[in-house]
Amino acid sequence: MPKSLHYTDTLNYEIEQVARLLRLISVRVFEQLEIDVTPDEYVALDTILCNSSICQRDLAKLILKDRANTGRILNSLEEKGFITRFIDTKNNRLVKKMGLTENGVRKIQQINKKIEGFINSSKRKLTDEELENLHCSLKKFRCNLEEVFEMNI
Repeated sequence: MPKSLHYTDTLNYEIEQVARLLRLISVRVFEQLEIDVTPDEYVALDTILCNSSICQRDLAKLILKDRANTGRILNSLEEKGFITRFIDTKNNRLVKKMGLTENGVRKIQQINKKIEGFINSSKRKLTDEELENLHCSLKKFRCNLEEVFEMNI
């Protein structure tokens, strides 16, 4: 007879706990390093850097935030001069898109230099092979979840 699992014995629980812990640590690290953007703003900046001319809806999907939260993050980044918004067309519709300003690119580079030590220390007990396997497995798991549970953000 198979042993019944408690939620705390599942992969989902472990992933959730790691995500929560990383979130708490990220906030502290950003405060300690006196980074003047939030971790959420940083993720948005980095995602915009990797996806130039992205619209708010697509950005929200990539950073797993609802459109209202994404809008607040973008308003803050625009006020700080890190992004610019512009009108473009997508599927014959007018869409507001965004891109990084020169200030935004410099900010991402500065933050990346500041958090490099944190990133490296968080993975120091894992080999390169373990890190690669973990990354691939988590990505595969996430893609499976996205297929099984269609997210409407």
